[in-house]
Amino acid sequence: MEVRVLENNKEQGKLSFILKDFNPVFANTLRRLMVDEVPTMAIEEIEFSKNNSILYDEMIAHRLGLIPLKTDLKSYNLPDKCKCEGKGCNRCQLKMVLRATKGSGIAYASEIKSKDPAVKPFYGNTPIVKLLRGQTLELEATAVLGRGRQHIKWSPCHAYYKYRPIIEITGEVKNPEAIIEVDHNNIFEIKDRKLVINKDKVLECDLSLDYSEIDKNVKVTASDTDFVFYVESFGQLSCKEIVNKAIDIFDEMLDEFVEELKKAK
Repeated sequence: MEVRVLENNKEQGKLSFILKDFNPVFANTLRRLMVDEVPTMAIEEIEFSKNNSILYDEMIAHRLGLIPLKTDLKSYNLPDKCKCEGKGCNRCQLKMVLRATKGSGIAYASEIKSKDPAVKPFYGNTPIVKLLRGQTLELEATAVLGRGRQHIKWSPCHAYYKYRPIIEITGEVKNPEAIIEVDHNNIFEIKDRKLVINKDKVLECDLSLDYSEIDKNVKVTASDTDFVFYVESFGQLSCKEIVNKAIDIFDEMLDEFVEELKKAK
């Protein structure tokens, strides 16, 4: 297996890479682990002390739960793996406080005060509720680690992949303009009246398009061993952290599977 990074944009939270000599089953397993199993922090419980805004407690709680929280995986445990056995301690939960009073304005996620500066809303400009004159919002929230398979608020990213496109021009293309007309990703170019492949754009090829219907000499196929992966972080963890953690979880699952097989003997 070989991995080649195509893009690692830390500012936008995007990562793309090619997996070579891989298996479709394992490719989808890696995707599902990233989305469903990599844990992140999210607000789970909220105790309101005052709320006379236009929104009910339940609506505000729903909004707060979906705010991505910057996560420190080294400092916290999943509740079911903590020594407190899920009862709640400093190693598996974090208290956060919000006290907002405005004459006429919006309470933002940046106003949430965390007892751990390493865990806080990633998008501070996320609006929570608009407060009019005399309206107040006061609450204490409890954030815990969780997995995306429990609730989407704990999912760290959007991850997807496609088979690596393989493009071939096997002969003279009689009508290159017709190919260019349906090509919306600049995969092909016309040079010296001939159709050529833009090698820098090959991976952007839409595999659903069948250029052979226009000209049989233009063939687009998909590799069954190479995959182009795309990971878009929601902000809790970096893309690199998400991929590495997913691989660690996969290793743990395989070790557990081996142990269960030994017991079966």
